Amino acid sequence: MDEEDEAARILREVFGYPQFRGEQRQIVAHLIAGGDALVLMPTGGGKSLCYQIPALARDGMGVVVSPLIALMQDQVAALREAGVRAAALNSAMSWPQVQETERRARAGELDLLYVAPERLLTERCLSLLDRCRLALVAIDEAHCVSQWGHDFRPEYLQLAVLADRYQSVPRIALTATADIATRKEMIERLRLRDPRVFVASFDRPNIRYRIAEKDTPRRQLLRFIREEHPGESGIVYCLSRASVEDTAAQLAREGIDALPYHAGLDSGTREDNQRRFIRDDGIVMVATIAFGMGIDKPDVRFVAHLDLPKSIEGYYQETGRAGRDGLPADAWMVYGLQDVVQQRRMIDQSEASAEYKRVATAKLDALLGLCETTQCRRVRLLDYFGEDSAPCGNCDNCLERPQEWDGTVAAQKLLSCIARCRSATGFGFGAQHVIDILRGNRTAKVEQFGHEGLSTFGIGADLEVAQWRSVLRQLVMLRLVEVDTERYSVLRLTAASREVLRGERAIWLRRAVDRDAVRPASRRPVDRTRVTAAQAARVLSDGSVPAADDGTHLALFETLRAWRLQVAREHGVPAYTVFHDATLEEIARRRPGSTAELRAVSGVGAVKLERYGPAVLDLVQGAQPGVTPAPAP
Repeated sequence: MDEEDEAARILREVFGYPQFRGEQRQIVAHLIAGGDALVLMPTGGGKSLCYQIPALARDGMGVVVSPLIALMQDQVAALREAGVRAAALNSAMSWPQVQETERRARAGELDLLYVAPERLLTERCLSLLDRCRLALVAIDEAHCVSQWGHDFRPEYLQLAVLADRYQSVPRIALTATADIATRKEMIERLRLRDPRVFVASFDRPNIRYRIAEKDTPRRQLLRFIREEHPGESGIVYCLSRASVEDTAAQLAREGIDALPYHAGLDSGTREDNQRRFIRDDGIVMVATIAFGMGIDKPDVRFVAHLDLPKSIEGYYQETGRAGRDGLPADAWMVYGLQDVVQQRRMIDQSEASAEYKRVATAKLDALLGLCETTQCRRVRLLDYFGEDSAPCGNCDNCLERPQEWDGTVAAQKLLSCIARCRSATGFGFGAQHVIDILRGNRTAKVEQFGHEGLSTFGIGADLEVAQWRSVLRQLVMLRLVEVDTERYSVLRLTAASREVLRGERAIWLRRAVDRDAVRPASRRPVDRTRVTAAQAARVLSDGSVPAADDGTHLALFETLRAWRLQVAREHGVPAYTVFHDATLEEIARRRPGSTAELRAVSGVGAVKLERYGPAVLDLVQGAQPGVTPAPAP
């Protein structure tokens, strides 16, 4: 059997999937052949299979560098449920457990070993790996190596030692988000050797992006959860620890099973709350960004932000934790002027270098552009990562056209002011100075450069400072103005701005609305009976669109979920490691009547078929019309 056939066999027999998705096949083949790789693939896109399958196909043990203990434990549990010999080495293990895992590694009894970067870099662990035959090394969450990334981990910088110590062992670095500069930095800092770079589409078509201005954020959140996601798992991100605890407490008082998570809680409480979130259904975790990296829970139905993230990378990474199973999910956010002020203050007051502050400011401005665009959110989001796309028809702006106003004159005023400032002095200025001139403010800086004499002085007094900042952010988004982050964030015009200045191009902008009038966009409940072709391919393994439901499959689906939860508790593992929701959904729709028919369901591998097949078939048979359902085993 050649390597390609062996990889397909492992995919089918071990993991239960009928075919590779996207570039998985090419990545797997490249790793099996011994090459290094950098893989950018969205959360839920199947990154783990890209190194798990080559580790099983090649001789030796695969080593996976993973940043979080909880993530290791869950991935090891999922692999063991599939019949894979997997283990982890981490600080949560007892000394006898560590010794037994090391013994199994030396004896060649492990297919995959998960290790935190801190432990991997110890001489004890490196000496252990020296005595093992290694199939490959996978570095997960590799963006942590970049100081420009949103989850920088200093210990990741030392992983370059692997390049010299294990020169013949292929290495793969994986992440869900990285701009071009970060990709280059990952390759250099990890010293990947002539790697192939695989960049999958950043699109998550099952996620509906929705952004609105803040009114009463917790009341908005409560309404959103009650009306659209009652009893479902979700994550709510807040900026401060106090906000996390207050929000979790308020949701709990309203009858929602909500838990807090932040770095200020004692480790036992954090671990207990995270364990409940991962292993139980219907938990809402309210957290700071300290929670979430590497969370592998597939059935998170929504991610909500009550405060503005720091960047589009962070926003994408956090919202990507929703809908990993490919079923419909929501990315919901409310933001206000205070969020912008607070984020800018955090940047200004940080002890970081001036260069880092300029980059952070530019990233924040890009996120604000996403918030204020009147166009398809998905198009803007993907454009940030260099990917072209068409309007999705599934974000708030596509579903409910936002209010717009003719901002052509305002744009001309602002563009003209930027140009005249530069013309008068020979160099550019930042946003506040330009706005001061437009509004006719005689600041010391304006008078220092004699800009009160410019023809644009005072011509924009009809708009408030916040309105001018909104205009500016949208012009940056439209690529009519650039922010030079290398020169103190000064503004400069692009070639495209000439069309606006000459009156050859009209500019329509998103209209600011009164806070009291704001309501979350698109309050209509998500229609879970409407499945797009792209989503159907994730739900039914043969790509067919599910037939209209008569209501009976939902009852079977809930029966299967109850059975799964009982099995998971008996095994001491998260419920989704038994079967994903998408697999149970397909079983409920197909109603397989035999082992062969159940085997054809995506996500049912050979070991799970043998272990759980009889019980599942009994439940399906018991749910047939006119048949009394059998109790869950």
